Amino acid sequence: MTIKGGSSGSVSVNGKPAGAATSSRPSVTSRLSDVPTTSDEVASQPAPASTTESLIRNTNEAEENVFLFVPNLIGYTRVILAALSLYYMQIHPKACTFLYGISCLLDAVDGVAARRLGQSTKFGAVLDMVTDRCTTACLLCYLTKTYPRAALLFQALITLDFSSHYIHMYSSLLTGAASHKLVTSEVSRILWYYYNDSRTLFFFCAGNELFFVCLYLMEFYPTPLGLEPRWFLWPFGQKFALQVLKTAASDPHSWSAFYFQAVAKTTWPMVAAALTAPVCAMKQVFSVVQFWTAAKVLVGVDLEQRRRATGEKSK
Repeated sequence: MTIKGGSSGSVSVNGKPAGAATSSRPSVTSRLSDVPTTSDEVASQPAPASTTESLIRNTNEAEENVFLFVPNLIGYTRVILAALSLYYMQIHPKACTFLYGISCLLDAVDGVAARRLGQSTKFGAVLDMVTDRCTTACLLCYLTKTYPRAALLFQALITLDFSSHYIHMYSSLLTGAASHKLVTSEVSRILWYYYNDSRTLFFFCAGNELFFVCLYLMEFYPTPLGLEPRWFLWPFGQKFALQVLKTAASDPHSWSAFYFQAVAKTTWPMVAAALTAPVCAMKQVFSVVQFWTAAKVLVGVDLEQRRRATGEKSK
């Protein structure tokens, strides 16, 4: 689930998300100068001060246990709640939705706790992102069973979600960004708008998850709301409403008849899904932009490395 109020690995500056503080951040080009270009150059680089073995040894011997930081404990709770929601998904929709929703809301709490307690960690950021991706994917997998005709669409959404976040995280690490949320307006104004304001991030991620939850609930709540089709026609005028009524009565295959049938069968999950569908669609736009932007960053790294390698060969 991807309801974001800030991940446990994000950085806060003056009470704002990390993306808001970008003036002192080194440029991508300056950071690329530190990236090795060839296998020979990589081999000739001095050994890092902290090898994998020493890092694991530090973890084992450290007095401070990062695994038990409050934001990470919240993250573990999210995993447990998500697992329980998956267990109840086929047999108890109310319990499933409740557990799923609490897990979503805790996604906003862990970021706040991390900033206020000074416990923002890379482990927490990854735990948060992995939990989000896996739980959303599990829900979409269930929807492929419920709506088999839309299985390809749900599979595409899973692919886009995983790929866009993976390539974005990888490019952020490669360029030395302190957080994957550090996106400047020069890199992508859309992503800057998405990540810079925690309220915007929360709105789109919450709406995205709520849309999928509504699709899930439609299977269990088929009782119509009892809406009258004419309620939605009178604003267009009595003459128009009467014409629609006559067309529906005379031709059962007309769009008017389809409209009457659709309104008569409308349930509350359908209404909620219709309201959140545009938010979900916009969230996928953000994912596409995120993927393409990260891809261009990686290609930029490749070109910079090739330029340096060619310059060294010419010497």
